[in-house]
Parts: sequence; C-alpha cells; structure tokens
Amino acid sequence: MTYVGQSASAAQQTEGPRPTAKDVVAAYVGLTKPRVIELLLLTTVPVMFFAARGVPGLGLVVATVVGGTFSAGSASVFNCVYDRDIDEQMRRTRRRALPRHIVSPTAALVFGFVLAILSTVILAVWVNTLSAVLSVAANAFYVFGYTMLLKRRTTQNIVWGGLAGCFPALIGWTAVTGSLSWVPVVLFAVVFFWTPPHTWALALRYREDYANVDVPMLPVVAPAVEVGKQIVLYSWVMVATSLLLWPVADTGLFYPIAAGVLGAFFLIEAHRMWSRTKGTEDLSVIQPMRLFHSSNLYLSLLFVAVAVDPLIGR
Repeated sequence: MTYVGQSASAAQQTEGPRPTAKDVVAAYVGLTKPRVIELLLLTTVPVMFFAARGVPGLGLVVATVVGGTFSAGSASVFNCVYDRDIDEQMRRTRRRALPRHIVSPTAALVFGFVLAILSTVILAVWVNTLSAVLSVAANAFYVFGYTMLLKRRTTQNIVWGGLAGCFPALIGWTAVTGSLSWVPVVLFAVVFFWTPPHTWALALRYREDYANVDVPMLPVVAPAVEVGKQIVLYSWVMVATSLLLWPVADTGLFYPIAAGVLGAFFLIEAHRMWSRTKGTEDLSVIQPMRLFHSSNLYLSLLFVAVAVDPLIGR
C-alpha cells in the first residue's frame, strides 16, 4: 500500500515541549475520529433493535459495537496516514496527530492494521462471518475507493465514497439475522442519500481549505447556489427513501410519523439554505453549518425512531 509522502514543511520537526503519555494516547484516539465512529454506531445499534423486533442480546450488541468501533477506527487511521500531506495545510485538520508529529506514520499504520485485525476477529468469532466480511469491505472501500481513488480526483468523491459509511446499517442487521434483506438495504440507501447534503454543507464552510489542497469537493468547483440545489435534490430523495421503510418492513405507525416529521424539518432547512445562496457567496449569510448540524440531528433521531418502533408495537 503506497501512501502520499509528507511535504517538505511537514518533515521539519518543530520545536516544542515533548508530548506527555496523555498527549500520545489522545493522539492515537484522535486518529480514529471518534465523532465519526459515534455516527456510524448510531446507524448500527438501532438497526439491531429493529432486526430483533425488540431488545437484542447484550453480548451481541457489545461484540458488534466493539468490532464496528475498531473497524471504523482503523479506516480513519489509514485515511489520516494517506492524507497527512493535505491535513497539515487545512485549518480543520492541521491539529491532528500526524501533522503535529505526535505519532509517526509508521506507528499509525501499525495501529490501523492492529485495529483492523482485531475488528475482523471479534466480528467473525462473536458475531458472524457475514458481518465480518461486510466490515472488511466497508474498510477497504473507504481506504482504497474513497481516500486513495476518488477524493482527490472527482467532484463525486463524497457521493460514491460515502458508500462506506452506509455499511453499518447492513452490519447491524446481519449481526442479528445472519442474512441480508431489503430492509437494511433501504436504511443503507437513506444514509447514502444523506451523506452528500451532510458533507457538502461542511465542505461549503471549509471550501477554501479544500481549494488550497486541490481536493475537488463540489463547493470548490461550483457556486454556492448550485451546491444548495444539489443538497435540496438529495434531501428530497433521502426523505422519500426513509418513508419506504414503512411498507418494506411493515413498521408500526410510529416510524412513518417520525420519519415524516423529521423529513419535513430537514427539507425546510435545506430549502432555506438554498434560498440563502441565491445572489451571494458570503458564508455568514448562507450559514452552511446550520444545515450540517441539522443533518446530524436528523439522522440521529431517525435511527432512534427505527429502534423505538418495534418496542412500542402497533
């Protein structure tokens, strides 16, 4: 596996206090991108409740969560190693462990492989083989498909690269049932269509960073009004897809009501942001982070509804 080399400035060690053990531990944890892991687990555990039509076994949940955490963490570590050259140039990422030289690239790679191996073993032994295979596939696609192939080459990077983040819905289902069906595929699709609005809102906020390192995120190569339009289109498809779960999975009434209310809330926010992009590129007017935070809230509450629906019956 070949990784992008450090720039000359990155190779120069800066003078400063020697990092403490606490700093090093925090740096390794930071490499796994805990906030991303939290979001991925949020689309795993509720699906387990839905698949079990109630409360799944505690041991199974723990094994799935630990295995999923290690898998997602390893993918993030590999991403940090490969992208360390651009991370040190971006405001949003230059405080990560590798740009600050708290952890060496070699040590980070070893850490990533250890996490990947542990996750595969845990899922294969204590969950099932199918879940382990799906986890490895998600990890590989994120590293090779998104990070190495798509991210620096196409404006569609996050659209197709976002597929890796959809796998937890499949893994949560297979962890309980041992097989796939149309139900987790619908939830997979919800996350797929959610990813572009979520990521493009953040990329709009940091578009100068992406432009400076030649990463062609849509907000870098298109005006804000076009980004807003694309966000609205994907948002409509996302909401429509979320409502498909009702007939496909034969849910109770709680889920479609919750999905409808949450979807309306998100669509209002998406349209408002689009309207604010018309005639301006001023981010203080557009307020993309408002939609970004709304997208986190939307996905969180939607998957809570997925978990709650089978618990309250019809």
